[in-house]
Amino acid sequence: MAMIPTYALYGELNDNLSADWVHCETIQSRSRLHNYEIQPHRHESLFQILHLTEGQADVVIDGRRSTVHAPCILTLPPAVVHGYRFSPNVAGTVLTLLDRSLADVLDAEDGIEDTFQQVQLVALGEHPDVARGVEADISVIAAEFANRAPGRLGIIKARLTLVLIGLHRMKRLTLQAQPGQGDRSRHHAMRFRQLVDQDFRAHKPLELYAERLGLTPTHLNRICREHLGDTALGVIHQRIVLEAKRYLTFTSMSAKEVALSLSFDDPSYFTRFFKHKTGLSPLTFRALQKATIAHSGTSQTDEPLPHDSRSLIKGDRP
Repeated sequence: MAMIPTYALYGELNDNLSADWVHCETIQSRSRLHNYEIQPHRHESLFQILHLTEGQADVVIDGRRSTVHAPCILTLPPAVVHGYRFSPNVAGTVLTLLDRSLADVLDAEDGIEDTFQQVQLVALGEHPDVARGVEADISVIAAEFANRAPGRLGIIKARLTLVLIGLHRMKRLTLQAQPGQGDRSRHHAMRFRQLVDQDFRAHKPLELYAERLGLTPTHLNRICREHLGDTALGVIHQRIVLEAKRYLTFTSMSAKEVALSLSFDDPSYFTRFFKHKTGLSPLTFRALQKATIAHSGTSQTDEPLPHDSRSLIKGDRP
């Protein structure tokens, strides 16, 4: 069966981060090799920060398309299917690090890691004071990566920590304008989504998730409605449907193979589940996706990315 391409860096099947846990390159250096078009793919264990300083990019995230303009930063956690079509005048930097290193970088910064469990888009023009510091730190990282001076990885780690804190602060500045969102409940919501991302194929009962979070199912449902826009069970179902959409859009797997990969013992039940959630059978969904791709040269809906650092996935209901 044809799976979604999973790369270390785009086009490279082997992990080429060598002994270093971080990689840095210009957007031009890789996109130019592919005529400025990076086909949809994902990274199994890599976290990426794309800093766009000039030009624009048509971005596809799990089948949703939008155009982003410089200056901005896009962060991508592992396993998210993404692709780009850059303008030829594009400029900027891509930072890639091992996902397990993200927690190490932020080990002293309680709660910040939750920010980066979902795709984030940060429009740098909205917070110029913080943005200037973030851009300066990324420039230092690029310069240190290009040489082999003693202590380079220590400087890169320190500056990367500052970049992530800066991005987190810009998100908080935006959230401060949205009353009624408690930090503790938001943390529970993000942690729940993280657990679902890890375990959705196992079809675990809601009560087990609630127990792991130290909550009652009723409280978890209330938190999910407030911060994720759906019930807790709805969030689990969204994640299953999202993965099914990925397979149907980006692979040639049959509906039966998709069902088995998502731990549905009965493929006909999977078909009913998918149709109930999306209004389409798996094969009809795939046919519509192919027609859209053939018509536009990219994938699915033309929907703007949120320029307020909120998650792309939030609200992405079938």
